Amino acid sequence: MAVINSWRPGALARLRAADGVVSAVLFVLSVVAASIEPHKHQFLLRWPAVLVAAVGCAALVRRRDHPVGVLAATVVCGVAYELLGVRDSPLVVSPVLVAVYNVAARTDRRTGWTSAVVSASVLVSTAAMFTPQSWLAPDTVAMVAWTALPAAIGDGVRSRRAYVVAVEERAEHAEHTREQEARQRVAAERVRIARELHDIVAHHIALINAQAGVAVHLVDQRPEQILTALEDIRDTSRSALDELRVTVGLLRQSDDPVAPRDPMPGLAQVPALLASFERVGLAVSHTRCGETEPLEPAVDLAAYRIVQESLTNVRKHAGADHARLCLHYHRERLTITVEDDGSAGPHRPHRPRPGAGHGLIGMRERAATIGGWLHAGPRPEGGFTVMAELPLRPGRPGPARDRRDGHDDSCTAC
Repeated sequence: MAVINSWRPGALARLRAADGVVSAVLFVLSVVAASIEPHKHQFLLRWPAVLVAAVGCAALVRRRDHPVGVLAATVVCGVAYELLGVRDSPLVVSPVLVAVYNVAARTDRRTGWTSAVVSASVLVSTAAMFTPQSWLAPDTVAMVAWTALPAAIGDGVRSRRAYVVAVEERAEHAEHTREQEARQRVAAERVRIARELHDIVAHHIALINAQAGVAVHLVDQRPEQILTALEDIRDTSRSALDELRVTVGLLRQSDDPVAPRDPMPGLAQVPALLASFERVGLAVSHTRCGETEPLEPAVDLAAYRIVQESLTNVRKHAGADHARLCLHYHRERLTITVEDDGSAGPHRPHRPRPGAGHGLIGMRERAATIGGWLHAGPRPEGGFTVMAELPLRPGRPGPARDRRDGHDDSCTAC
């Protein structure tokens, strides 16, 4: 009924007109069937039967709004047929059959079948009480069958409608979910590109700043080495431009010119990275433990960026000229440890707090994206430490351990 009321007035008027036509046809059939005398082979019009037929068929016009009430009215008319001595016939009780179908199609299964059983019981009981036939007479059995048939058809129609509605709802939900997932993927891609740009720019600008400071110092102290310092600035800026070109290439569309095909950096570029820090006065001792093996591209890039950002923070904030980098390869995971002995106390307020800053947030996001974790904080003996544990295969984290304990007893160098 709620569905009918939501339709436009024009569609509702057409439905009312169709119901009126159906009621008129059933009225004619009921009157004809009630007026035929099968044994005398004659047609005898009975005005009381005509009146009963008119009431029952007129009630069908409101069957969409009041299905149970219309069924009750038609059953009363069926009982009236029995009291008038009109023979049982599917055409005579056709309003009852249509009302039973309507209830089964528009209500739940229990209501539909209960209404059919009650209607058949009332009609059969009335026929048995006011006619000499027995309960097992063919006409009685036929009445039960004719009442069950529209109930079964209506139940099938209702189930079909419910199935179609469920399919449409699932399709709408899938469409909504698809749009939501697309927005989430776009947001995740924006965060990933922002993280890449931050790491590239922060690292190279920090190096360029340090190299420029060295060049200014050399102008007065060692002017003969100024050319070497400027070449370092040129190489660093060129490396930054190359990495930016590769990263920006990720934003290209399929109809744009061919995107750059340079590989993304990985742990293979760590020696060159350490050399660039050494040229600006940060010496990094590098150790490897365990059996080195190739990494998945996502893990390789994340490991490189974590090392790069950790050493950049040492150069910018620690006030140290030496740092330690340890790469420990386990059977299923890679542990990265970066330590320095710089100042992390209150007298260096610009030192980032544990967990603060875009760099630390980005490193944690990188580790979490591939199923790893990262811990950063001051060391009890002074300085700062960054420890990350990454799975060798993305999405396969290693066994859980204490995240504050970055050292493995099997690797004394770390």
